Amino acid sequence: MPFAFSEQHIEEYHRLGYTVFRGILPASLVADLRRSTDRAREVAREARGGQVQRLQPVGAYEQLDQQPFRDYSQLPALADAVHQTLGDGYRHSNLDVLGILLEPADAPWCTPWHRDWRDNMAGLDLHRWEADFRQPELFNQVNCALYEDGSTWVVPGSHQRHDLPKEIERFPERPIAGPDTAQMEAAQAERTCWEYVTSMPGAQQLVLGAGDYCLYRNSLWHIGNYVPYRKRATLHDTADTAAFADWRQEQMAAATKQHEAGAGVAVPPTR
Repeated sequence: MPFAFSEQHIEEYHRLGYTVFRGILPASLVADLRRSTDRAREVAREARGGQVQRLQPVGAYEQLDQQPFRDYSQLPALADAVHQTLGDGYRHSNLDVLGILLEPADAPWCTPWHRDWRDNMAGLDLHRWEADFRQPELFNQVNCALYEDGSTWVVPGSHQRHDLPKEIERFPERPIAGPDTAQMEAAQAERTCWEYVTSMPGAQQLVLGAGDYCLYRNSLWHIGNYVPYRKRATLHDTADTAAFADWRQEQMAAATKQHEAGAGVAVPPTR
């Protein structure tokens, strides 16, 4: 069934912190992108080893056929769906940011539970994040799957609130640590990651089909959980605005300066 936008997408985005445009990429574009991302997987592993998780930005790699990524970035149906969901001033893709999320070649692993920027940017001004995390023109991120992808888990609705007591109880330390699976056999590592992922109160798995485009707030609690036996090539992008580009540049410059000064990772306030 062809993709059709509805008011439900707007309602889900605001209530849950994400919405999915199911099957919005044409099958022919998915096929073209798969061919380019197959090469991207080879390039990433040649450069950084089998456990590499992403290649970003794709435009920096001349070895890749860039035309499918340009076709994706110019897809009218995507531009229209993002415009209807978010309003004016947003674009559905930024080729200067666009990356590809990949499966590990050797061993299962998962990221820590996190809210982007607050929990994974050393030296970030956390008071600034606390003041800005609800701003609609900031923190809009994209996962667009080229194969079925159930790697991402989220806590729906967490994008509009501070941490709940049960979340603070589960992860009282900052920065949040992920599970240590380095010395484990594959099956045990997979089990350990699964137990870690599902230990977050309210966690729900977000499953995308090939050609699905998920627009989400990266200020909500989320995590990635990966296994080698499940092929992954998911476009990782931003529904960008000029305001968010300026915010990123300002915060990254300040965080780099603080980190170089030896301040390390600040501890966010708990609420």
